[in-house]
Amino acid sequence: QVQLVESGGGLVQAGGSLRLSCAAAGRPFSYYAMGWFRQAPGKEREFVAAISWSGGSTFYTAAVKGRFTISRVNVKNTVYLQMNSLKPEDTAVYYCAARLTSYSGLYYRSRDDYAYWGQGTQVTVSS
Repeated sequence: QVQLVESGGGLVQAGGSLRLSCAAAGRPFSYYAMGWFRQAPGKEREFVAAISWSGGSTFYTAAVKGRFTISRVNVKNTVYLQMNSLKPEDTAVYYCAARLTSYSGLYYRSRDDYAYWGQGTQVTVSS
């Protein structure tokens, strides 16, 4: 098992930036593909970004592509989500998720692909 703890959320004005972190504890982090999801009030949890366990493959939902960057530092057991040019519609609770995989280059986009989830961190973007 792996335990995930997100941090770095907060209140920011539109156009601002935040960097979310997700620290993992438990089994070796290197073999987990990681993802970020978000859930706004009254909406379903949606995919934001994903990264393979090698870090060599990434994927973003269209709404954040070019503004958000997912990255990871395996020796620190941490995955990051750098969020720039934030918009009010980015307001949500952001969750990181992990999936154990044998494939170094694969990422996963579906909630059902992930077995482990953090508790979430609130991001609020004011207009």
